[in-house]
Amino acid sequence: MCADGKHVAVGALEPAFYAELLERLGLRDVEAETQMDRSRWPALRERFAAVFAQRTREEWCAVFEGSDACFAPVLDWDEAPLHPHNRARGTFVKIDGITQPAPAPRFSRTPAGRPAAAVPAGANGAEILRDWGLAEHAITQLQRDGVL
Repeated sequence: MCADGKHVAVGALEPAFYAELLERLGLRDVEAETQMDRSRWPALRERFAAVFAQRTREEWCAVFEGSDACFAPVLDWDEAPLHPHNRARGTFVKIDGITQPAPAPRFSRTPAGRPAAAVPAGANGAEILRDWGLAEHAITQLQRDGVL
């Protein structure tokens, strides 16, 4: 967790990326070659946490921008559609004023269609139950009981 209570994700598994991560974190006393030594992981986890707690998420983003350190901010739902990476790739779309993920995967020769508007939860419950073969009197009872 960063100084502002926000989070980042780090996944530097390959040696070159791990070495870059250590460099950007300023952990020059940690030998990159010992990365897979599991006996060191608990202490390293604490060191990483202490270092990340020294700056805000945005400050860490600036430190890691353009690097190969396998680092990314963890964005909340309000932030994700506004992030430059997601905007450039059209990761989110707005349908009837509701932001939602765009269809994926995206293929250049066979683009996916635009998704339909979200249906409010329970809006077509009776129709679905009919399609599943539930008797009409049972559906009526569920409506009377406030389930639907």
